[in-house]
Amino acid sequence: MSKKIFIKLSKKELKNLLSDEIKTALKEILSEPKIKELEDFKKPHLTRKETANFFDVSLNCINDWSKKGILNPKKVGQRTYFKKTDILITLFGKEEIQ
Repeated sequence: MSKKIFIKLSKKELKNLLSDEIKTALKEILSEPKIKELEDFKKPHLTRKETANFFDVSLNCINDWSKKGILNPKKVGQRTYFKKTDILITLFGKEEIQ
C-alpha cells in the first residue's frame, strides 16, 4: 500500500511551481543540439515557415499571432521574418531572456 502525502499550496505557489518547471523543461529542449528543427534557430531571423515549425503550429496560427501582436513580423520585400529574440521573449518572457 502506498502512502499519500498532501502539501498545502496556494494557487499562486502552484502556478509559480508549474511555470518554473515548464520553463526549465523548455530550456532543456532548446539546448539539445540533436533537434534538427532548431538548427535554423541559430540564424538571427526565422521565416514564417521556420517559426511555425519551431512552435509546432500552422502558418495560419503564425498569421493570427502576428495580427494579434503576439509576434512582431518584419517585412523585407515579399518575405516575412521574425527576430529570434522576439520569439524567445514570446516563449519565455522578457525577464527570463536577459
